[in-house]
Amino acid sequence: MAFKKRNKVSAEFSMASLTDIIFLLLIFFMLTSTLVRIQPFDLPVSDSKTVAATSFVVTLEKSGRYTINNKEVSPNALEKALRLEARTSDNRENATITIVAEVGTPFENVVRVMKIANRLKVNAIIATQPKT
Repeated sequence: MAFKKRNKVSAEFSMASLTDIIFLLLIFFMLTSTLVRIQPFDLPVSDSKTVAATSFVVTLEKSGRYTINNKEVSPNALEKALRLEARTSDNRENATITIVAEVGTPFENVVRVMKIANRLKVNAIIATQPKT
């Protein structure tokens, strides 16, 4: 009586496909992450460690200059431009305005942007730098 030899099952795991998947995930997150460019000036200091996603950035300078995503906007057209940004945002339900105010900017300007965000039903956060 002839017995058939059974093929042994290999217990090896191929890592080649895993590294490909990790590389593709890395590329995906690099392309889809929001890159925020903040102007080179002093920000208010805070000990808050909160990190939040941002939809668009409003920059306020002490000279009275407003920019939205590095595009200059006149103070009179600020609400209209923010409304347009909020409407065209990818994540309308959780849209967040990051307010980047230079140290010395009149607080009324920051409050104005926060009131506009409230009217648009958009979250607003203020960018700060950590205490040293």
